[in-house]
Amino acid sequence: MIRLKNVHKAFGNNAVLNGVDLHVPKGESMVIIGGSGTGKSVTLKCILGLVKPDIGTITVADKDIKDGDRDALLSRFGMLFQGGALFDSMPVWQNIAFRLVQSGVSTDEARALAIEKLRRVGLKPDVADRFPAELSGGMQKRVGLARAIAADPEIIFFDEPTTGLDPIMAGVINDLIREIVVEMGATAMTITHDMSSVRAIADRVAMLHDGTIKWTGTVTEMDTTGDPYVHQFINGLSEGPIAAIR
Repeated sequence: MIRLKNVHKAFGNNAVLNGVDLHVPKGESMVIIGGSGTGKSVTLKCILGLVKPDIGTITVADKDIKDGDRDALLSRFGMLFQGGALFDSMPVWQNIAFRLVQSGVSTDEARALAIEKLRRVGLKPDVADRFPAELSGGMQKRVGLARAIAADPEIIFFDEPTTGLDPIMAGVINDLIREIVVEMGATAMTITHDMSSVRAIADRVAMLHDGTIKWTGTVTEMDTTGDPYVHQFINGLSEGPIAAIR
C-alpha cells in the first residue's frame, strides 16, 4: 500500500531523511520507532505530501503521490494527531464530521455518523454536543480517533497516540486502535516512543535512526534481534550506538 524508495529530505543544512526505504503492505500495521528528531514525523509528512522529498519516490497503492489528484489521494487517509488537534470552537460532533461536511454530506447525516463513531470509540452520544475544552485528555484522544475513522479511510496514521495519557488510558487507546484497524482492514502507520504501544499495535516494526531505516521485523523478532540500535532503544540503555543528547 505504501512504499518509500531512497527518500531524502533536508531543511537547509539539516539532513533529516538520508535514504529511507520502507514497504508497508496493504492491511498491515507498521510502527516506526526511534528517538526524537530522527525523522519520524517528517516521514509521515512526506507521504501525505505536506513536505516534498528532495530525492526519492513515494507510492501509495502503486501510484506516485506526485501524480494524479491530490484530493483523491488525501481522501484515502485518516490521521490521529499527537496533540489531538481538535477545533476548540466546534462541538465534538462537528470536529468528527468536519471532512464529511466539507465533502457535501448533510448536517443531519454528518451528526448521525459522528455519534456512530463516538460509540465505536466508547463515548456516549451526549459527548457530541460538548466542546473539546470540556473533555479529559483521554476523551479528547478518543474524539481524535473517531475523527480519524469518520470517513472509513484505507490508511490511518497515528502520531504518538498515547502521549500525555496515564498508563491505563494509554492501554485503552492502544486496544481501541488495534481493534479498529483490524475491524476496518485498514493499513496503519504509527510513530511512537511508547513500547507498550508498539507491542499492542504493530504487525511489523521499523527502526529509524539518523534518517535511515536501520531494521525492520515483527514484534517477536524485535525482542530477539541482535541489532544494536533496536536493542538499545527498546531496553532504554544509555550505552550503545544511539548517542544520548546531553
